[in-house]
Amino acid sequence: MAMKDTNEDKPNQGNDSEDNFGLPDLDYKPIDRTEETPSKQEETSAGSSGSGYTPSYGAAREEKSKAPLIIGLIIGLVIIAAVALIYWYVLRPAQLEKERKELALKKEKEEQEAKRKAEEQEKARLAEEERKRREAEEALKANPPVGTIETLSARTGRYYVVISSAVDGDLSMDYAKKLSAKGVSIKLIPPFGKWKYNRVAVADHPDYTSAQADADAKKTEYGNDLWVIKY
Repeated sequence: MAMKDTNEDKPNQGNDSEDNFGLPDLDYKPIDRTEETPSKQEETSAGSSGSGYTPSYGAAREEKSKAPLIIGLIIGLVIIAAVALIYWYVLRPAQLEKERKELALKKEKEEQEAKRKAEEQEKARLAEEERKRREAEEALKANPPVGTIETLSARTGRYYVVISSAVDGDLSMDYAKKLSAKGVSIKLIPPFGKWKYNRVAVADHPDYTSAQADADAKKTEYGNDLWVIKY
């Protein structure tokens, strides 16, 4: 017996579930999130191709990281320059002035020391000369020199410094011996021309000028009664 193929045997054949509410069946496919959301690389490419500008975040961060270093270098250079200026315009001049004063003080001390040594040497020299002079005086007193007595017998044409004259020749000789004992050399001039005097001379010179100068110098020793004659 053939079965009747009717829809009544298969009610709601097209709907497998009561939840369809009579709607036609739809093919269901899950949404692929990877396909839906473009990758960052694609967005970057899209932005680059669309606007022509790609912000470089790495370069900005690198610039920002270098800023403290540059500021530090600038501050360091400013400090170095300030230290150099202070040294050359404050410390160095003060040091040079100190060295100049020390050098001047040292030079002054050396000059004072040299002056002191020179004064000591001069005092020592004068003391030595004084010692020798006293020794000579003492030796002279102990052994006084004996001057010579010469009686001129002829005219010489020289100029003589005369300190005394006497008619008596013996008086002139006694005076000559007295001076000779003191170390004075005497020349006795006998009477000549119209003068009859024996003269005692203590020096002779080749010309009148030098004889007169010597006579003036001897006035402190023999008095003012000195004169010059040519014999």
